[in-house]
Formats: sequence, structure tokens, C-alpha cells
Amino acid sequence: MELTTLSSKGQVIIPKAVRESHSWRPGLKLVVEDTPAGIVLRPARPFPSTSLEEGLGCVGYRGPAKTVREMDLGIDAELRKRWRTGRVA
Repeated sequence: MELTTLSSKGQVIIPKAVRESHSWRPGLKLVVEDTPAGIVLRPARPFPSTSLEEGLGCVGYRGPAKTVREMDLGIDAELRKRWRTGRVA
């Protein structure tokens, strides 16, 4: 167990051993959660959680739903085309 002190500005230093064990680097944003068991610190996610429907809404496809097989065939065709033209990324 590590011991730290609360400063007059409300700052707490997380001990080096704890920071290293979690690979926390300077500048990391932490979420502070007050729970009945105590305070929990966890890294903030860089982006808010989204649903699959929200993510797919940005692709702009308005036609009938494609099967996985149809999508795989389309991807394969595009890769073959890019390979032939030398545009493989």
C-alpha cells in the first residue's frame, strides 16, 4: 500500500510505482468517480461510447442490406483492383 498527501490545492500525487504499473504518463486524463467504497480513478476514453447504429450512420449507404459474403466479395474486388494499379495502402 502506498501513502500520499492531499495538498492545499486539492492535488494528490499518485505514487510512481502505481503510475508505472498502469503505464500512466503525464497529461493522461483521468475520470474521478465517487463510489460508496471510495474514490476510483480510471483513464478517460478519448471518444464517447457509441452504438453500432451510430457508427454505421456515417457511411451514407442507402441501398438494401448486404450480406457478409457480398461485402467480402466487394472488398476482395477492390483489393485486386488496387493491387493491379499499384495503389495498395
